[in-house]
Amino acid sequence: MSDAAIDRSLAAPVSDRLTPWLFAVAIFTSAALVFVVQPMVTRLVLPMLGGSPAVWNTAMVFFQTALLAGYAYAHLLQKVGSMRIQLGVHLALLLAAAVTLPLSISGVTGDPDPSAPILWLLATLTLSVGAPFAVLSATAPLLQAWYARVRAGHPDGQNPYGLYAASNLGSFLALLAYPVVVEPLAALSSQRWGWSGGYLLFVLMIATLAGVVWYRRADRTLEPPRLVRSPPVAWREKGKWVLLAAAPSSLMLGVTAHLSTDVASAPFLWVIPLALYLLTFVIAFQTRPWIPLPVTLTIAGALGAVCVSFTAFRTGAWPLMFALHLATFFFLALMCHQRLAERRPPPDRLTEFYLLMSLGGVVGGAFTALLAPVIFNMVWEYPLVLVLVGLARPWHRAEVQRWEILTFVAAVLVCAVPPLLSAVFQADWDLAWAYNRHFDWRMEQLTQVILMFAMIGAFLLRDRTPAYVILLALITLSAQHIARGYDWTYSERSFFGVMRVANVPDPKLGGDVHVLMHGTTLHGAQARAAPSECRPTLYYATVTPIGQATQMVQSRGPGANIGVVGQGSGAMAAYKRPGDRLTFFEIDPMVDRLSRDPDWFTYISHCAAGPVRTVLGDARLTMAREPAGTYDLLIIDAFSSDAVPTHLLTVEAIDGYLKLLKPDGVVVLHLSNRNLDITLPAAAAARALGVASRHRIYIETPDSPVMAEASTEALVLSPTPAGLAEFRPDSGWRTLADSDVRPWTDDYVNLFGAMVRGMGGGN
Repeated sequence: MSDAAIDRSLAAPVSDRLTPWLFAVAIFTSAALVFVVQPMVTRLVLPMLGGSPAVWNTAMVFFQTALLAGYAYAHLLQKVGSMRIQLGVHLALLLAAAVTLPLSISGVTGDPDPSAPILWLLATLTLSVGAPFAVLSATAPLLQAWYARVRAGHPDGQNPYGLYAASNLGSFLALLAYPVVVEPLAALSSQRWGWSGGYLLFVLMIATLAGVVWYRRADRTLEPPRLVRSPPVAWREKGKWVLLAAAPSSLMLGVTAHLSTDVASAPFLWVIPLALYLLTFVIAFQTRPWIPLPVTLTIAGALGAVCVSFTAFRTGAWPLMFALHLATFFFLALMCHQRLAERRPPPDRLTEFYLLMSLGGVVGGAFTALLAPVIFNMVWEYPLVLVLVGLARPWHRAEVQRWEILTFVAAVLVCAVPPLLSAVFQADWDLAWAYNRHFDWRMEQLTQVILMFAMIGAFLLRDRTPAYVILLALITLSAQHIARGYDWTYSERSFFGVMRVANVPDPKLGGDVHVLMHGTTLHGAQARAAPSECRPTLYYATVTPIGQATQMVQSRGPGANIGVVGQGSGAMAAYKRPGDRLTFFEIDPMVDRLSRDPDWFTYISHCAAGPVRTVLGDARLTMAREPAGTYDLLIIDAFSSDAVPTHLLTVEAIDGYLKLLKPDGVVVLHLSNRNLDITLPAAAAARALGVASRHRIYIETPDSPVMAEASTEALVLSPTPAGLAEFRPDSGWRTLADSDVRPWTDDYVNLFGAMVRGMGGGN
């Protein structure tokens, strides 16, 4: 028998059936633990930063960096020749990381600083979950490398990348289970203990795997043979690995922010792009992919051309937009990962390959979550990467055909039409919009029809990568140029989002009106002409539930202590009388600065009778330091675009508001929302606390000035019946019927159910 045959007989286990299953189950379990903890931990820390959607993107950068650290450790450990030593080191680190359990958010870093939240968040996550997450994430590449050695001489040992599909399948299923099963059925405290128990069971699983695999070897005294080293990989090829991994990572965070900004910062929205991202790995690294690369390239070419135009437009058909953006992201990520799988090296360079893939994930995530908010004053990174990812398509070198040249020129000319229309009709557009608030929607629809011809041209040229990418860029610029609805005067960006100030002419309000928008939602407007300058507008108009509640409380006496969560343009300052005290609780320093700048808004600087106080930080944290029993009125009006900070609507939060009130004080919960039913959980919280409530929906009048008022929904509560005495005679304020919707608590929030009800799907 040859020496090679002897080595193979020593390396081979007695049974060929059990070993692959042991490795697959262990990898599946580690991946499930790694990815189910991500929404769980982010959900725990989210309330401390105002429920901002940026929390998830920043947390994802942390997790990608921790994954990189785990992969680097796995790569370095492979340089140790003895597999026994590798097993011993890894088990020791798994046990050492267990000292941080049970899973919890570390309080060492204190409360976050709103002016520098990213460093606080990264430090807190590192202290809270960094060690167990990093060592767990190293398990998948380590087990694959060990499998290649243990199974040397077997066909499956030559391609351990198949186990990578099992790893991502475990991640995918765990992520889907979190919003559908884990979050609705288990409180956060139970989730923390459950994950901690799962981690300890996994440590036992690894110890068992090592013992069983080693015990079943023909000769337990010998090490499995080391793999023969293949030639070094060129740096250019390594750079391609990094870039092909970076693009899907950036797209994942971009599409997550794009979608969650308008609905809610919630696990059920976070995990969908991440789950699809993992599913693309499963497909790409299959021996026989479910979706072949040629099919992927065709579908990705079509969806990419369509999606780049819709990043600029806002439409009421948000489920359709969800589907479009998610489908585009899926096929673009799949394209990159399939092209990456084509380039995978031999098994001896497996950990190096995964390390560089992980580095690409960090680069892409850091660009979107950390760098882009600093260098862009608008959310340009998402459409930018949608365009640039087209460069990952194969570059065909065949001779250019005449029809291709004509198609390219025609598509370029079509892209120039919308900006020309904007330039010709701009003056009439501004005036028409002031009288018809739907005018800009019709212009968007016209632009989409025009750009459809350019999209067709781009699709036809999808195999000509440079021409395809150029057309995507022109379509994006053309759409962004015309799909704005307002003439933006100023734009600024912070961790908490993009704030824009626009000037809208409204003759019914005396001329120019300054509008404040956060994401896609109006957060305030102020007429600049003297007669209407101090008139509260939109949700804060005197005819809305917020305006009515304020006037009712003020009618009780010459002085009232009023607190408002969410500053916006500062419109509530227009209600402040000389004897009133008014405090805004605002998490974003940028909002406070804009609302106090008389160049943009003068509610605080000119309209309020006396000074207005602003307390910066998350409202739950800062209001806890206010003296109990001192407020006559509290208005909870915090939104991030249209997303709901759910921690401000829990039983514990509302109980805290009630404790700050005088016996006849009133809490107003502003519940207007395009996509979610948040009214029933709020009403259920009031019932759970045993306090009375009244509900009202105001519908704006069609003939009112555009920015004068807005349809508004609100719920008022008071610690005593006397607090709602003025509301009872008004038939517009009614008591909501009981429902079987559970109240939200700090331990339980079901935003998925709120979305289903918001779509008309019942409870």
